[in-house]
Amino acid sequence: MNNKPRVVSGMRPTGQLHIGHLVGALKNWTTLQDQYDCYYFVADWHALTSEYANTGGITGYALDNVTDWIAAGVDPERSTIFVQSLVPEHAELFLLLSMVVPIPWLERVPTYKEQQTQLTEKDLTTLGFLGYPLLQTADVAMYDGRFVPVGDDQVPHLELSREVVRRFNQFYGDVLVEPQPLLTPVSRLPGLDNRKMSKSYGNTIDLLDDSDAVTKKVRQMYTDPKRVRADIPGTVEGNPVFTYHDAFNPDIAEVDDLKARYRAGAVGDVEVKTKLSRAMNAVLEPMRERRREIGARPDRVREIAVEGSRRARVVAQETMARVRDAVKLRY
Repeated sequence: MNNKPRVVSGMRPTGQLHIGHLVGALKNWTTLQDQYDCYYFVADWHALTSEYANTGGITGYALDNVTDWIAAGVDPERSTIFVQSLVPEHAELFLLLSMVVPIPWLERVPTYKEQQTQLTEKDLTTLGFLGYPLLQTADVAMYDGRFVPVGDDQVPHLELSREVVRRFNQFYGDVLVEPQPLLTPVSRLPGLDNRKMSKSYGNTIDLLDDSDAVTKKVRQMYTDPKRVRADIPGTVEGNPVFTYHDAFNPDIAEVDDLKARYRAGAVGDVEVKTKLSRAMNAVLEPMRERRREIGARPDRVREIAVEGSRRARVVAQETMARVRDAVKLRY
């Protein structure tokens, strides 16, 4: 019996993973394994909320993403790795939650209107998209998740889940656990062009990129646009090159020296970027090696996902037996 408090988190399989996923989630996921009973899942039903018209790549991305999780250090022996749609109890709990939650609660979620404005090429006026916060709540409540690792910007989403659990429990007793935020310490990485990191912008460094590709992309990175020569003092704050140095370069003395010389106009972009690509490749190369090892056994990732889903479903069935009792849907 694992007596550690449980953490639940998931990731939508909508494409290949990039270094933003590594810094923003996977590094934290691997660290949490030491203190918590971790449940990490492929949120393939969540992917359908925006990719419902083009589902062909989801399962391939799902297995590819899990490969990257393991390469980054998520250990299937210490964490339960599973696929959301292989645990259909999630859909049942989502349905029961939807019976008690007022629609205006869902309409006020910040990303509901934001995504509709940003993804104008997709029709997001669907019931599935409106209800995705309820499915997120079911994902966590299914496993009595005590904590959910989130960034500051995601706290409002988790607060809705907490309100949903409280409302459900008001009707049916203390049947579901109210999750707490576990704040992620790392800030979000910008893209290579200093916009939001996104595949659609073509400004990512992918976890699949080899060392040459990483070096080439780092050379193209946005820096201080006012600094047209190396002897002009530059700005470090908000400069993606130095944001990446802080995230990837463990040599703090080297980073501090580069920042000081950059501010003084005493170092060129070539040196700053060369040292950054070297630091990044030092972090990424062990992951590439583990990925190659996993790739040599292509069926292994599928086995891990299926076995993890089987284990997760045992817990989910226990939860739903308790929920049905509480709702008095027993025959």
